[in-house]
Amino acid sequence: MELKALEFFIACVTAAGFGIAIAAFGCGIGQGLGLKSAVEGIARNPESSGKVTVTMLIGLAMIESLCIYALVVSLILIYAHPQAAAIAGLFAH
Repeated sequence: MELKALEFFIACVTAAGFGIAIAAFGCGIGQGLGLKSAVEGIARNPESSGKVTVTMLIGLAMIESLCIYALVVSLILIYAHPQAAAIAGLFAH
């Protein structure tokens, strides 16, 4: 029984690692594209820099929240496992 719990925990940790890596990669690409578009918009029309900057910051915050959600799900996968205490006891020796 302990071996199956350990295998499931290893799968959860692996999934959490891949999940946060993919989320960080996607959020980085999204933020880069958003920043690029905002800078191009300001370069074309410098008078609109205030509105573009505010909209860009709100958009970047929304994109960053997606990465934070992925982090929360990853932490739940790792630490909210029903047998996390038993598995931690295996490695405490």
